Amino acid sequence: MTAYQPPGESGTGTGPARGPDPAAYDAVVLAGGAARRLGGADKPGVRVGGRALLDRVLAACAGARATVVVAAPRPTARPVTWAQEDPPGGGPLAALDAGLRHTTAEHVGVLSADLPFLEERTVDRLLSTLRAGAADGVLLTDPEGRDQPLVAAYDASRLREVLTLLTDRHDGLAGLPLRRLIAELDLTRISDPVASFDCDTWDDIATARARIREHGHVLDEWISAVKDELGIELDVDIRGLLDLARDAAHGVDRPAAPLTTFLVGYAAARAGGGPEAVAEASRKAAALAARWAEESASEAQPSGTRPGVTPPNGDVAPDATPDTRPDAG
Repeated sequence: MTAYQPPGESGTGTGPARGPDPAAYDAVVLAGGAARRLGGADKPGVRVGGRALLDRVLAACAGARATVVVAAPRPTARPVTWAQEDPPGGGPLAALDAGLRHTTAEHVGVLSADLPFLEERTVDRLLSTLRAGAADGVLLTDPEGRDQPLVAAYDASRLREVLTLLTDRHDGLAGLPLRRLIAELDLTRISDPVASFDCDTWDDIATARARIREHGHVLDEWISAVKDELGIELDVDIRGLLDLARDAAHGVDRPAAPLTTFLVGYAAARAGGGPEAVAEASRKAAALAARWAEESASEAQPSGTRPGVTPPNGDVAPDATPDTRPDAG
């Protein structure tokens, strides 16, 4: 038997929405376990790149119609539905069974809560491969070729069928290893040594923390962490904003860079938000920075050598000729 909260119950987070969308999927995240190799630490709450491991996994399955976390409730960056196997600590199959009771989609992503490098595109790849084939599920393998059944997408009805079979065969699911489930399924395997990396030990945690600070990773990791912290779903042109900040710093003044990007964000929010609003605000600010830099470059040259300038009134705007300026005598 498994104890769980009814889908969509007030205060439990996102219940499964029902609809005909064939591309919709639900996600079950297993976040229990004793974490013995971490000395009993709260593994889902261990931070990598400033974010709890659980929150990093929840970001990777943000496209799920319903997200169920099997564990004791805790604060999370995204709303979820909570479930709990009965008895607690009954193992991964009992936890999976508890989570599935909240799902209604045809396909389900099944993930552990200790995957620091899992990304949404990997989850999408698992699901698209599942939909395109006839297998019961698609899972990742680690660099040694070992199956990672908790980084996978499954046909939900087939998963329930096998869990029922195992329950009948073993008089329950408590204590059963995941290999009993895998042995009953027809699976497709995908190799992904990065996304399949999980954190079982403190050495693994240290490795993950070091990797995200490497050049080429740190900026994307930081932006993802900030968006999670602020509750922002917006995808923006990071390189474009960096170019804008660089132009403001070089063409105006160094402190102009952070202030300009802040003002772009504020203007985009006032315009309704969204990538288009950010892009338009960035375009206007970049054009202004370019004009500012051109003027600065022009001022740096002697008046008689400025390109396109006729002294002595070359710095006067077209609508401010000498005889119409306020101080003209």
